[in-house]
Amino acid sequence: MVGSGPAELLAANLTVAAILQGGAGRLAEVVLDGPGEGPIPAAARLLAPIDDQEVWAAGVTYERSRDARMEESTEASVYDHVYDAVRPELFFKAPGWRVRGPAERVGIRRDSDWNVPEPELALVVAADLTIAGYTLGNDVSSRTIEGENPLYLPQAKVYDGSCALGPALVPAASTAPPFALRLAVLREGVVIVDESTTTARIRRPLEELVAFLGRALELPSGAILLTGTGIVPDASFTLLDGDLVRIEGGDLGVLENAVTLVGGPWPVSPAASPGTTGAAQSSASR
Repeated sequence: MVGSGPAELLAANLTVAAILQGGAGRLAEVVLDGPGEGPIPAAARLLAPIDDQEVWAAGVTYERSRDARMEESTEASVYDHVYDAVRPELFFKAPGWRVRGPAERVGIRRDSDWNVPEPELALVVAADLTIAGYTLGNDVSSRTIEGENPLYLPQAKVYDGSCALGPALVPAASTAPPFALRLAVLREGVVIVDESTTTARIRRPLEELVAFLGRALELPSGAILLTGTGIVPDASFTLLDGDLVRIEGGDLGVLENAVTLVGGPWPVSPAASPGTTGAAQSSASR
């Protein structure tokens, strides 16, 4: 399915892993040329377009992201240096089983009071490190937690509901970047965030990000690589329980997810470190 194009069932034994093991051409062959198993039943729902692939992410790939971090972080030089460095920032985001699909709920941490969506182009990486296709991703993040200390990055980025992908894998043979990306956040039906960017503003070639990901890492089933965000909502904004996040990507379709709270509240105990109260600290979106 591309944008609002036709959708049909693929063979039940055809997995994403099997497709990506065949290289970039295999995805195009299956989606564009391969026979389907008939129309999708009315009661069916789209799942995240992933099975056992890992989701990785790149950070500080847009100038907008770098500038926001330098203005707001207690460790501004860290973000400035990685933006201009030869080696990009890459971090693990989610195993395939933890990824949310279209219309599933994404999570915001209950122990953080500054949480943001991060709309991103997601690269569908084949086992041979070629870019087989594209999809949309939401790298939901806690700015509170990352802002306290960059070493808290895994807690700010990796938790239940922190990653959404969809609506489909679009073969690289059928479309090409740059893509226009739009983020809209609706609260009780009212649009409170409406911002856009283009992936043409990504500082590094997409192939370079993939090459660094696979530099010392085997990807036998392929992988998904998020490419960073160029949309950073105003610092006064935070996601709330019940918000609706809508990410549009032209040929890549629309990814829409409601928001829910996950995890427990901030622990109040004598063991808590001074100054770490859960109040919004300084950081910026990746």
